Amino acid sequence: MKCNRLVDAGRRQFLRGGMMATAGAVATTVMTPEQAKARALARVEMPTNRLANIADLTVNEPMDIAYPDEESLGVLLKLGEAVEGGVGPDGDIVAFSVLCPHKGWMMSYSAEDKSLNCPGHHSRFDCENGGQQIWGHATNNLPQFLLSVDDAGDIYANGVDELIYGRLSNVL
Repeated sequence: MKCNRLVDAGRRQFLRGGMMATAGAVATTVMTPEQAKARALARVEMPTNRLANIADLTVNEPMDIAYPDEESLGVLLKLGEAVEGGVGPDGDIVAFSVLCPHKGWMMSYSAEDKSLNCPGHHSRFDCENGGQQIWGHATNNLPQFLLSVDDAGDIYANGVDELIYGRLSNVL
């Protein structure tokens, strides 16, 4: 009898403690307007850099670029069909970092399946789906450069949607 009572008391205490921990976690995720404003102010602003002109691109042939600085290598692609995050008249121009988010290996483009592939640990990223990881050791998707195109067809990088490998933040 005493043993059952101890087990019941243990279960009740466990459930009560679990409910309190859950309530505490929910309370900490709700931000006040002041906290939300402070978080927005902490957002990193990236430079706007001209990368190329639409006329410089050939469908499914990568163009080497660097953004936001010379240390951050990337690739500019015209995929031939509208894709997630694509810009230009056909919505098919995208750009990504070519530094694998897992260990920073330099990746290569496969025109066959429109993916970027890491030679180090074989992570693969889908360029038609916003740099989503499709295989390998990486735990993040590939950083995609945020692009815009002006009336003259010049392509500009305006930011990055993920953390570039080797940086504590996307601060220059």
